[in-house]
Amino acid sequence: QELAAELLDIQAQRQKIGGFAFGSDTLWQKEFEQSFPYQETADQTTAAGQIKTDMAAAIPMDRLLCGDVGYGKTELAMRAAFKAVQAGKQVAVLVPTTVLCIQHGRTLAERFADFPVSIEILNRFTASKQVRQILKDTRAGSVDILIGTHRLLSDDVGFKDLGLMIIDEEQRFG
Repeated sequence: QELAAELLDIQAQRQKIGGFAFGSDTLWQKEFEQSFPYQETADQTTAAGQIKTDMAAAIPMDRLLCGDVGYGKTELAMRAAFKAVQAGKQVAVLVPTTVLCIQHGRTLAERFADFPVSIEILNRFTASKQVRQILKDTRAGSVDILIGTHRLLSDDVGFKDLGLMIIDEEQRFG
């Protein structure tokens, strides 16, 4: 009961603080979405609309997206990230493993290749010199999307204008 009361209090405080209301889709947003190489499912279309509605509200967004492998969760996250970047905001993508960090880095780089979006990854294999430059660029606002493991939670990581945080948590059952 204490935990539930604490969670409700935290949520009420977050609602009072307010958030950034993202605007309507840009032409690039529409072009980005139309470049999706697969047929959207009805669930993807519904979830995409709900995410955009959440992002348009001037309150912090809390959205849990669940689905089986191949559902298109990463595509929906990329669309939200693209919308945030189009609004001049930065995006953090927190992942649980180095392998997933590298995989997402490749996937996003490929998907965003036709658009002027700066994407960097931060994990234990990123060289120290490169880490320093990525952190400097992120604080300056020249990194649009930063993908990383728990390293993103370090005190030396800062953003000029963070507008969206995506947490990709893999769960295994059975």
